[in-house]
Order: sequence, then C-alpha cells, then structure tokens
Amino acid sequence: MKGLILAAGRGTRLRPLTHTRPKPVIRVAGRPILHYAVENLKEAGVEEIGVVVSPETEKDIREALSGREVRYVLQEEPQGLAHAVAVARDFLGDSPFVLYLGDNLFQKGIRRFLEAFRPGVSAVIALVRVEDPRQFGVAVLEGERIVRLLEKPKEPPSDLAVAGVYVFTPEVFEVIRELKPSARGEYEITDAIQGLIDRGRKVVGVEVEGWWKDTGRPKDLLDANRLLLEELSPKVEGEVLESELTGRVVVEKGARVVKSTVIGPAFIGEGVVVEEAYIGPFTSLGPGVRVVRSEVEYSILEDHARLENVALRLQESILGVGAEVRSRNSLPRAHRLILGDLSQVELA
Repeated sequence: MKGLILAAGRGTRLRPLTHTRPKPVIRVAGRPILHYAVENLKEAGVEEIGVVVSPETEKDIREALSGREVRYVLQEEPQGLAHAVAVARDFLGDSPFVLYLGDNLFQKGIRRFLEAFRPGVSAVIALVRVEDPRQFGVAVLEGERIVRLLEKPKEPPSDLAVAGVYVFTPEVFEVIRELKPSARGEYEITDAIQGLIDRGRKVVGVEVEGWWKDTGRPKDLLDANRLLLEELSPKVEGEVLESELTGRVVVEKGARVVKSTVIGPAFIGEGVVVEEAYIGPFTSLGPGVRVVRSEVEYSILEDHARLENVALRLQESILGVGAEVRSRNSLPRAHRLILGDLSQVELA
C-alpha cells in the first residue's frame, strides 16, 4: 500500500494567507497541517509516500517536510484531483494506494479506512455527516456500498459528504484515462469513483470517527487549532520568568515567557518572546513570534509575527508569516494599515 498526499492546490479561499505559500504548510497547534497527513499515513502502516506539488507550492512543501522520506510528484497545471492521481502513475505503479488531501485533519487517523479495504473492494471512501453538503461531494449508500456520488449538488440526496481520504486499487487509472473535464474544467475524483460504480465495482463508504476538518477557510483553521490544542500534552522546555502558566501549555526550546500569563491550552514555539503579555486559551504562536504588552486568545500567530503594545485584546485572529500589529502613541491619532488583497480588518 502506497500513500499519495495532494498538496498542489492554491488555497484561494484562504487568501491573503495563501498568496505567498500553500495552505498545507500553515501551522495549526504549532505544526504544519501537512505533518498530520504524513503521520496519519505512517500510523496506518503506509511507509511509501508521495506528495503531489505544483511549481508554486514545491519549495514550501519541501521545506515543511524536510527530513521526512517522501517522493515528490510535480503537477504542472491544476487540472483536478483525478488528474493529480494520473500524474503520479509512475510513483504508484500497480500498488493499491491511499489518496489523502493534504489540508484535511482527522482526529482518529485513517487506519479504519484501510481496514475496510479488502479483496473484492475497488475503493473505500471516507464519509462524514455535515449540515450543508452542497459544498462537498455527496454519497448515496445502500448498506455499506456507495451507489451514487455527486459533486457539490444543489439538492443533496444525503448528508454524507466525501471527506479527504480515499483508498483505491490500480483499476481507477482505467477510469481516469476515459474521464472528460467537468463544467469547471477539471478531472474530478468523484467522476472517477462514479465510473467505478458504473462498471459494477464495489465502492465502500466508511464514516469518519471523531472530528474531521477541511481547513479551507480561516474559521476552519481556528477551529482545527482549537481541536488539536485540546489534545495537547503540557511541556515546558523554554525559559519562564515571573510568569503564570495554567492548564495545558507547551513552551518550546528557545522561547522566553517573561512577566506574563498563559492560560492553556496554548502552544508557544521555538524562539518566541512573550513579555508582559496575556496568552489566552486556544492560541498558537509559531517560531520567532513576539507578543509584548499585548493580549491574544483563540488565535494563530505564524512564524515571526509581531503583536506589540496593542491595548485591545486580539481574538479569533490569524497573523501570517512576518505580519505586524502594533499601536503607536504619536500624533496624528490615526490607524495606519498596509493590507494585501482580500485582507480583513475589524477596528473598535
């Protein structure tokens, strides 16, 4: 069994965070999303892993996975998930494989989907019940068998959405070879699965246990960060001076917490400086972040972001790499903003 992680997407719904780097390298609970995908595959017994990248994402993905034994497959143009599978044919060969969307998170891993992959089954699809299935691929089940699959239907026939893990036999390549582009000009994996069903192959649906997150929007990132931090084991390896740490808090090596209050669950990464500050629950601070004379909770501050001398507490916020938020005391008393495309700001 091989694993194929898809990490070539541009993450348009998360812009401006993804203007300069791909979604799977954004940190939640202190680590790139992509790390959880690799670990879930390894935990399920999948040792040979390929990662599909694009020319725009390759550099960042390689840096995020530095030191991990994976193969990289280049998808030159974004032509859909089924196209990404076809591009990886040389890597996958004649092996059955797990297809894993690199921006998805599963609380209890993916082992149960592989266990459902048995002789006579051509595909296993992870399914999750959602309130509004119109934004997903939607499955219709008869017993365990999927008999119909629709991509983002206006009138969903069920509340079972396709989550981000699929297990296939190599016969899926025969179907992909005959696919036509969808209305949006892409080769859809849902069409490939429907092709297997139409050929009389057995496609099994298995519901996700625990929580599942598709980190497609900022609120999804914050919620994923919260869910992962709730499972945090406390650990203090950095320097803590004249400060109070309450609950599950991680302070990594090289971090300094001085004259501050930190209420967990919270993650403070390498080289972080927290000084005369308040770090509230469900907050992650990436490497090199500075929080000085400010308050923040239920937020993600990415690598080398800075929050300094801000009077009002920052909450439900995401600061990208190198982003700065600070107050100034000089005249004129005015806000000064430098914002990229699709940025969002709320001012009190």
